[in-house]
Amino acid sequence: MEISTLATYHCLAFVWYFFIAYSITHIKTEERPSEVFLYGGQWKYLTVLNLVLQAVFYGVSFLADVLRLIKKLRCAKCIISSRDLLFSVLAFPVSTFVCISFWTLYTYNRELVYPKSLDGVIPLWLNHAMHTAVLPFALLEILALPHRYPAKRKGLILLGFVAFLYISWVLWIYSVTGEWVYPLFALFSPPGLAAFFAGSLAIIVAFYNFGEFLNRMIWGQSKFS
Repeated sequence: MEISTLATYHCLAFVWYFFIAYSITHIKTEERPSEVFLYGGQWKYLTVLNLVLQAVFYGVSFLADVLRLIKKLRCAKCIISSRDLLFSVLAFPVSTFVCISFWTLYTYNRELVYPKSLDGVIPLWLNHAMHTAVLPFALLEILALPHRYPAKRKGLILLGFVAFLYISWVLWIYSVTGEWVYPLFALFSPPGLAAFFAGSLAIIVAFYNFGEFLNRMIWGQSKFS
């Protein structure tokens, strides 16, 4: 794909994610259901954090494209490295996890992850923008250009560290409020919850490996931008 086309795509994707993140984080206080958006606000939900992550990723990608267009190749090289690290370790596995885990649990029992009371606050299109469109965007990014993956050990350590930070945030919120971020967690005993977190980490690691596999199958080992 031509650099100018990539720049346009990444710019539009950045604007889209910025708009979605802005929309969900600026829901009026009086419109929020009483059981959600309390301590930690929207920032306790992985879905919202993922929107910010995607906006940052596409912003970095657009910057890399612009630097390549104006021939600032030394600066572009550094930004491209950051872009690829963001995509491989976080943007692709997290967006894939958000989409698949959300709709799996929603189909089983929506009250465990997305109470019906939210329907009057979050329109259907915004729900799909947050939980559905993130996966096609991630797949399109792999098709659009190759990404250099870090050494497997480094990539998994970074991914595991970010997962640890989010789990710690969830547990901290529970320790302060006595309420779980997602009602699903209340169904588990402490050992069961630990097993659930471990299983979720294993799934997101599998998505990391899947993204690396797709990147290699489409672009091979040697072609990088």
